[in-house]
Amino acid sequence: MDKLEVFNTLAAGVGHGELAFPTSAQVAIKVRQALDDPECHIEAAAHLVQAEPLLAARVVAMANSVTYNRAGNPVTDVRTAVARLGFRTVRALAMALITRQLSGSPSDPALQAMAAQLWQHTAHVAALAHVIARRVTKVDGETAMFAGIVHEVGGFYLLSQAKRQPGLLDGDFDAWMEGGEMILGRAVLQVLEVPAPVLEAIEAYWDGFLAIPPHSLGDTLLLAEELCPVPSPLHRFNRRGEAPGGADMGGSGNLDMVLGEETLSGILAEAAEEVGSLTGALQF
Repeated sequence: MDKLEVFNTLAAGVGHGELAFPTSAQVAIKVRQALDDPECHIEAAAHLVQAEPLLAARVVAMANSVTYNRAGNPVTDVRTAVARLGFRTVRALAMALITRQLSGSPSDPALQAMAAQLWQHTAHVAALAHVIARRVTKVDGETAMFAGIVHEVGGFYLLSQAKRQPGLLDGDFDAWMEGGEMILGRAVLQVLEVPAPVLEAIEAYWDGFLAIPPHSLGDTLLLAEELCPVPSPLHRFNRRGEAPGGADMGGSGNLDMVLGEETLSGILAEAAEEVGSLTGALQF
């Protein structure tokens, strides 16, 4: 099987409208579109979020996370949660639901396990990106979390197509890492109308060059990927050609660095509770 040819065929299909979304993801798309309207009021946004129970639960959970509830005042209703988070964060959560649902509902236990691990990986990367953006690279934290949420979107769509393409996931994932992820990922990201700065950051992630010290949105995403404790099931190696899964919240030896008067490992140790809280809030 020429896997790159298959990836190109799948990407062409995505571009021609063959990308289908489950009902819950369709609701999330409507939420995201509504929040893009500058005339959208909070009552309307809350009503749309409430129409999808999975999204509503995650919006309330995120509003009660350490990052968004530093005063320790719990939120129990969707409207207050939306007001606390703001439209940008709610939009990111809607995209998280869309991304998670792209893998469909595979009946194969192996595919189910891969989809679950891929989302665990995605949630950790998104949470780490949010913290690294604010504490290390000084880019916008909400944008960084959004980039983390969608950086593996092509992989979720790949899993949804595995049953229709026997042998596609057999063997290693070299073809995926060497071009397939970029081919299919770019096609899905364009259909989802992901903003250009985020798409550029994911392109930098695919390139795999991490600047030292890190400073850009692409660097933020790469660093989050490197430090993620849950490896992607679709990657034998990370973007720098190393076996994944070796880093922890304290940072790995070859990635730890001095940043002003602090070290990366020290920053992440201080932020461990925040990362854990954000990761938990992203669990669909």
